[in-house]
Amino acid sequence: MQDYLITKKPLPALLIFALPMMIGNLFQQTYTMVDSAIVGRYVSEQALAAVGASSSLTNIFICVAIGGGIGASVIVSRYFGAGNFGRMKTATSTAMLSFLMISLVLAVIGLCFSRSIMVLLNTPPESLDLATQYLDIYFYGLPLLFMYNIISSMFNALGKSKIPLVFLIFSSLLNVGLDYYMVTALHMGVAGVAWATFIAQGLSAVLSFFVFLREMKRLEGKASAVFDGGELKTMARIALPSVFQQSTVSIGMMLVQSVVNSFGAAALAGFSAGSRIESICIVPMLAIGNSLSSYTAQNLGAGKPERVPQGYRVATGMVLFFAALIGLVLQLFHEPIIRFFLEGNGSTLALETGNAYLSFIGWFFCLIGFKMSVDGVLRGSGDMKMFTVANFVNLTLRVVLSLTLAPRFGIAMVWYAVPIGWFVNWLISFLEYRTGKWKHVK
Repeated sequence: MQDYLITKKPLPALLIFALPMMIGNLFQQTYTMVDSAIVGRYVSEQALAAVGASSSLTNIFICVAIGGGIGASVIVSRYFGAGNFGRMKTATSTAMLSFLMISLVLAVIGLCFSRSIMVLLNTPPESLDLATQYLDIYFYGLPLLFMYNIISSMFNALGKSKIPLVFLIFSSLLNVGLDYYMVTALHMGVAGVAWATFIAQGLSAVLSFFVFLREMKRLEGKASAVFDGGELKTMARIALPSVFQQSTVSIGMMLVQSVVNSFGAAALAGFSAGSRIESICIVPMLAIGNSLSSYTAQNLGAGKPERVPQGYRVATGMVLFFAALIGLVLQLFHEPIIRFFLEGNGSTLALETGNAYLSFIGWFFCLIGFKMSVDGVLRGSGDMKMFTVANFVNLTLRVVLSLTLAPRFGIAMVWYAVPIGWFVNWLISFLEYRTGKWKHVK
């Protein structure tokens, strides 16, 4: 039984759980970064801008899948910690069926309105057709994307975070190989990187599904039903705020995308390159926060609430370590990192925009780490009211500051607003954590 989250000391328990998630998410982010790097180097700056413009929307769908999976995994973790495997299986199948239906609906809506959304976001005209083409292919694979992320969350709820890691590595390597082949050999351009992602993620989703079925058969207990409305309601109470929390960054990016787009394709290309690097830099922070959710849920389910503050303190130390390391790397190497994306096709404005973004944001990753950690405790306990408020304030601050200040003072205001939102989010969530309400939430 994978019960180390409730038996081992907090540091080794969280490291055992979080490290495979970090490595897996790094691979996942790496192939999205490779998408951008390949089109930026081998196609054009306009193609990179198109992928960047699309990513603000596609990241929201990814976050819906991840956030929903994390929310559902809190309930599954509680049942697992309490040894109630029958109800755990019912909750698992309920979550998977629910998100299958959601993904199908979102895919249809996306295919119908992809171009309209890109127009609404003020996508530069020279990148509009390419962005729409990329999005349409992405929406074909949306149900498979949801399947993979939900299954990964279920594995994590059981403490088996190494299994999703194996599939992520496989998917990432396949995606990178297909990216290069379809763009450089088949000359498919933006469509090539989109189809590469579709094929790699789809194959990984199908394989992980069969492995998950095998793992379920090994656990005692029988599900009372394939779908249970009561379990869905319980999961939704946690999953919906979790979806919002996971989506905060992406929703904010989409809402301010029109501001960035107004500065032209070159600035958008530089900003897109910087955003890709930022998404990799926050991977450790996301993994720490998500691991604290399962850690908190399992320990509360096992009747060990005293272990939660211990885990939270350990997580804070982990955040400080990774933030210092990431900040040092970005301050020393931000320019060659940006050039990796734009070499040969990058204008001076694109390079300047990307460098300015990375050199500034590199100082502040501890803030999102603190935010993710305390949010992880609240989410794992089911204390979702102030959790939701904190993330809404974060989103609102970022959007309002960007929309009001960037047109007047320049594009830098878009990223100056980011650490302000992170800090206020952390402060609200931390004050809620200090009340101790999380110990008693069901």
